[in-house]
Amino acid sequence: MLITKRDGTKEPFDPKKLERSLRRAGATKAQIDRVTKQVTERITEGMTTGAIYRHAFKALHKETVPPAAKYSLSRAVADLGPTGFPFEDFLARMFQREGYDTKTRIIMKGKCASHEIDVAGYSKDKSFIAEAKFHSRGKTRSDIQTTLYSYARYLDLKALPVCSKDTCGVTDLMLITNTRFTKAAVDYAKCAGLELLSWRYPKKNTLQDRIARAGVFPITVLSTLTRKEKAVLLEQGVVICSDIIKKPHILDQYGLARGKREAVIAEARQLCHGMEG
Repeated sequence: MLITKRDGTKEPFDPKKLERSLRRAGATKAQIDRVTKQVTERITEGMTTGAIYRHAFKALHKETVPPAAKYSLSRAVADLGPTGFPFEDFLARMFQREGYDTKTRIIMKGKCASHEIDVAGYSKDKSFIAEAKFHSRGKTRSDIQTTLYSYARYLDLKALPVCSKDTCGVTDLMLITNTRFTKAAVDYAKCAGLELLSWRYPKKNTLQDRIARAGVFPITVLSTLTRKEKAVLLEQGVVICSDIIKKPHILDQYGLARGKREAVIAEARQLCHGMEG
């Protein structure tokens, strides 16, 4: 059975790929077997990968909420657009869970020029600046030009403070994207000593891995909210699910019915597993 990929090309449907993605999301073997069976039974000739994803997500969501959220996490992060600001705020919240103090969209005056920094993080033993490259299309990759430009900024800002403490001199540059880097970009970063973070890189410590470990989920992952409701909340600075748990009254101003309001909060609690920081 041939299916249609995002770029319009066709390939045979491989249930093993679906099983791997479900496993990465944390589904049990029994859940994987049931979801794969349901999806496989609905596959038709030429069906798009997007349609297959929607069938799989719906089936998994009926099984269990947290793995379904992890399964849809890549799309949820892409939905933080269209601007890159919510993505930067989301990264800052993730780094906070990792023990850093953070700042976003700050201006730093380097030796040769002033630079707007997307995210800065500092702790007692490390201070870094991060360039966040947000893409709403999953196929878009960050190339070597991005790493070259970022490295030049890093050289101009190296050792300069990002806070008033003596330990806040910039020691590292992190280049982050919600999609992927080209091989040339990865090779250059390895040579120059830049830290890259993308959806599937580096192995065992990817952006996907770090989000999961931090227990930080963007509000765009919530199935109980409409796209418009998510956009309004993002505009108000409500970025992660724990924001809703800590301040449930923020939902009141959007005119949500009581039943829906309770459903949104319940789904957010299921995802956060009690981590409400």
